[in-house]
Amino acid sequence: QVQLVESGGGLVQAGGSLRLSCEASGRTFSSYAMGWFRQAPGKEREFVAVIRGVTSYADSVKGRFTISGDNAKNTVYLQMNALKPEDTAVYYCAASTSRYSRTYSYTAGYDYWGQGTQVTVSS
Repeated sequence: QVQLVESGGGLVQAGGSLRLSCEASGRTFSSYAMGWFRQAPGKEREFVAVIRGVTSYADSVKGRFTISGDNAKNTVYLQMNALKPEDTAVYYCAASTSRYSRTYSYTAGYDYWGQGTQVTVSS
């Protein structure tokens, strides 16, 4: 069992930066693939990034967002730079026990979810 708590969301101007944190309890996050998803009002939850040793990103955030982890703190981060208004969403941290990397870009591939943190990017 894993509990995930996101933090670091807020309001930022376009072009600015935010760093989201996801702290895991119950197990070390290094035992799982750790992903970030986001969901804007009226839209489906979409994949943003995942880390399991190596990292992978949605095309929409490549070059702007960086996912990383701190094993000692059981925490995964999402550094978001050059933010755009279309990045506005609730951002969710998730953990996957799957061994199959092809599942990591889908919500169904994850077993545990955090409560979400709001990111709002103003223009």
